[in-house]
Amino acid sequence: MKKVILVLILFILRVPSLISQEKHYYQSDFSIKEFKTRRAVIFDKIGVNGIALIQSAPTVAGFKIFRQTNTFYYLCGLEEGHAYLLLNGKNRTTTVYLPHREESRENNQGKILSAEDADLIQKLTGLTRVRPVEFLGNDLILSGLIKGETPVLYTPLSPAEMGNDSRDEILSGHARAAADPWDSNITREAKFKRLLSERFPEFEIQDLSPLLDSMRLIKSPREIDLISKATEIAGLAIIEAMRSTKPGVYEYQLDAAAKYIFYQHGAQGDGYPSIIGGGENSFMGHYFRKTDVLKDGDLVLMDYAPDYRYYTSDVTRIWPVNGKFDKAQTALYNYIKEYRDALFSHLKPGITSNEVLDNAAADMQQYLIGKTFKKLSHLKAVREGLRFRGHFQHPVGMAVHDVGELRNIPLKPGMVFTIDPMIWIPEERLYIRIEDIVVITETSARNLSSFVPSSISEIQKIIKEKGLTELRPVN
Repeated sequence: MKKVILVLILFILRVPSLISQEKHYYQSDFSIKEFKTRRAVIFDKIGVNGIALIQSAPTVAGFKIFRQTNTFYYLCGLEEGHAYLLLNGKNRTTTVYLPHREESRENNQGKILSAEDADLIQKLTGLTRVRPVEFLGNDLILSGLIKGETPVLYTPLSPAEMGNDSRDEILSGHARAAADPWDSNITREAKFKRLLSERFPEFEIQDLSPLLDSMRLIKSPREIDLISKATEIAGLAIIEAMRSTKPGVYEYQLDAAAKYIFYQHGAQGDGYPSIIGGGENSFMGHYFRKTDVLKDGDLVLMDYAPDYRYYTSDVTRIWPVNGKFDKAQTALYNYIKEYRDALFSHLKPGITSNEVLDNAAADMQQYLIGKTFKKLSHLKAVREGLRFRGHFQHPVGMAVHDVGELRNIPLKPGMVFTIDPMIWIPEERLYIRIEDIVVITETSARNLSSFVPSSISEIQKIIKEKGLTELRPVN
């Protein structure tokens, strides 16, 4: 009897581990076919004497939630840390290297796909092989260092995006760190390249980032669906912030209202930290502090979008704190909205950004005939806006400032980017802009954020509605 009881106890203790092995998580947004198509592009570019090696994000410490790097996720969809993806151009095989199972972690967190799940992972991802991470070095040697011609090794050298960051901001941070003589840190990519060179000096190492950037510039239909959903959530959040605006509300309360909408609709966090600035704070393009109270007579600018299943958006609106644009604000705002519409009217496949900007500026010259502004400084800002080239902005996708270059090249179907007309009035520390997100289709262009109120009448109507700050006031 004692023996039976002991067996039962051991079985009960083992149940959580058994359960964790049965239920697994893997993304459901992309098909095996789409991932294979992406990997096939890399095989075609690196050739039969190339191999590509991509490093995943490291696991996280403490109670942080793990998020995969955009590049690693883009190529296989796996969300595990300390993993490596090897694409061998000689036989067009793809191997993922994973750590071994940690039962203690799985008992606490649920199943974590590991090297022991080879059959399951192959079924989910379409990858050729699954190997423990300690076999990576051996397989690199067998790729051609012993027999045959030594392949060229391609790996991304640009910094990995892991959440609400973009490459341009990461590089700026690296530059600031490099200027500090007391900071000896180097990038994770630099360390990886150095380790590869030290352990396998036979390899010629080339940067895979330019190829990946060009691939990510053109979005697939499924990617556009996800960006559209992220845009929908962003727009609903901005609308809720409009409802929640009134004099005396703090900037951070609008952030809270938006975050509620994000999480309610399944987002996993921010696509980037919210930009919410009232009054003079709006003059700073990337104002993130959000500590000030909103004042009667001021405008408030909000630029915010979620991280939704590894994709984001970029939508901006500006509106009056007291719910009504005054005469001066109306003239400036209408100019910006009209500029937005002029830019959109010229977007289509085959046209370049410079052509769009030139054509829209010519339209706005005609718009300004007979228009008046309250101050000379306002008229000056408007005229300078006709020469400004930043109204046509940046790609959007897995990062808000997504990779890939679209300036002054013919626009192609699948490109997603922002149209962002803006003016500065330094004398008043006033910055006015709205931002929408566009996808180029086979025949034209579509404004994914067109549903977000942009006319003065629409905005003023929304502000009159009750928002979260009124329905759930802070004592």
